[in-house]
Amino acid sequence: MRNAEALQEILKAAHVEPAVFELRPDYRALLIAVDGLVPGPSDDASNALLEQAEAAAKAALAEQKVEHLPHVAAWREAYQAFGAKPNRTRNSLEALVRRADAGLPRVNRLTDLYNAVSVLHQIPLGGEDLAGYVGAPRLIRARGQEPFDTVANGAPLIEYPDPGEVVWCDDDGVTCRRWNWRQGRRTQLRDETTTALFILDALEPMTTEALLAAGEDLTTHIVRLGPDVVTTHHLIESAQ
Repeated sequence: MRNAEALQEILKAAHVEPAVFELRPDYRALLIAVDGLVPGPSDDASNALLEQAEAAAKAALAEQKVEHLPHVAAWREAYQAFGAKPNRTRNSLEALVRRADAGLPRVNRLTDLYNAVSVLHQIPLGGEDLAGYVGAPRLIRARGQEPFDTVANGAPLIEYPDPGEVVWCDDDGVTCRRWNWRQGRRTQLRDETTTALFILDALEPMTTEALLAAGEDLTTHIVRLGPDVVTTHHLIESAQ
């Protein structure tokens, strides 16, 4: 098990390349590393949180269409800026909000928790198994040669991002395509995950204070998932 200092060293090595900030100077990433999680299936607490998120999404959608929600609209604009089509490849926040009316998925208590926080705070929020990482996480504009381990038609497949696409990656390849659209198999959360990395992505009009509040809410729920849970966080933003 890693202590807080070891987790912080991983986060300090994380990097967002300047080309991403050139695309969106307002971008900020809050990274939260966790160890000591006790895996478990969906439970009453995670279900209650998802029900809160579903109710919040339904209330928001009663007033305006999902694509007009301020934080969803900001991400649709960001996707268009690097050539992605937001109607075909929806950011993770929009994908969840669109599912709220029919019911958000119940996966396991860790996944349920971060999905609920994503919807409640209207922020794309990715969860990764930190044990699957090779080197530090970094956000780049892809060259088009970085391997992405995924599945197509039920079979394993290696894809490559489009040149210029914004992707999260490590030393072994892409971990999430199109900023926060599709996660790779290698680092996906599993039922047995005990150490995790969470990435909270913010664009204006979300403030840094709101971003940190979302991270604090996530952490408050995470520390309840085991008696020895350790967490640490790191904020990355443009130097300009």
